[in-house]
Amino acid sequence: MPSSPFGKPLKFQARDTRGIKNSRHASNMEEVLSGEPGAQGTHMDALGHFGALDAAWNGTDPFPVDQVKYYSGHSQSAVKPDPRGMLAKLGIDKAAPIVTTAVLLDAQRFIGNGEPLEAGYAVTAKDVELILEKEGLKERGILPGDVLYIHTGWGMRWKDPDVEKVYYTQGPGLAYDAARLAEEKGVVLVALDNPFTDAVRSGLMRGEAPVADGYPADLPFAIHHYLLTQAGIHQIQNAKLDELARDGVWTSCTIILPLRVTGGAGSLVRPIAIGVPQLR
Repeated sequence: MPSSPFGKPLKFQARDTRGIKNSRHASNMEEVLSGEPGAQGTHMDALGHFGALDAAWNGTDPFPVDQVKYYSGHSQSAVKPDPRGMLAKLGIDKAAPIVTTAVLLDAQRFIGNGEPLEAGYAVTAKDVELILEKEGLKERGILPGDVLYIHTGWGMRWKDPDVEKVYYTQGPGLAYDAARLAEEKGVVLVALDNPFTDAVRSGLMRGEAPVADGYPADLPFAIHHYLLTQAGIHQIQNAKLDELARDGVWTSCTIILPLRVTGGAGSLVRPIAIGVPQLR
């Protein structure tokens, strides 16, 4: 992207493709001198952000990076020939601008009875159908090309500065069968107001809690795995959905324009949704 003549060019440094102990996950991210763009604020994942192994890595042996597979069966050598380099395939620069219809599911209102969902709660396919009915969208449903926004209420815990140190350690998320439903319906992107998209129990990040119900034991971030490596569906974390939920903007035109960082595993984004409030 064009650089301002009044500032130093933004230079990315790729991290090694890495694994997660006792899982089949592989992940790629970049960092810059001022921080790690893929983990700050509202951001969109490229399909190359996650890969997978056929068997869980034990965390002791050298990580078998050459065995990682990505969406559509692409190999590590095709996606990231240099484990310390940028993505050659499936990078955020290959993601198309998104201008389409969106459906907001207010899980806090209709599943949590107005309270934020608890950490580890996974919004199921049954929950999705129930919320659609409650919002008067049963007949419309979810259509091919939709973006799916899911408001869990967890976003209320995002604070700057993060004094409580809770938001990024746990949270509610999407269930495995709901991810499959998103694929069946032809959704192009899923966004939640949480840091993971996945449901993460308190203690999971420290290895002190089991994975969410319905997740394979060797895929603690099963939604990352399924959406990015199996279904080819982009995802957004840390979406600000409270205002849409407050006003009942169940459907909208949404615009999501990721930065075209060459070979990037993700991008900061500021999604826009334009719709008619149903609640006041």
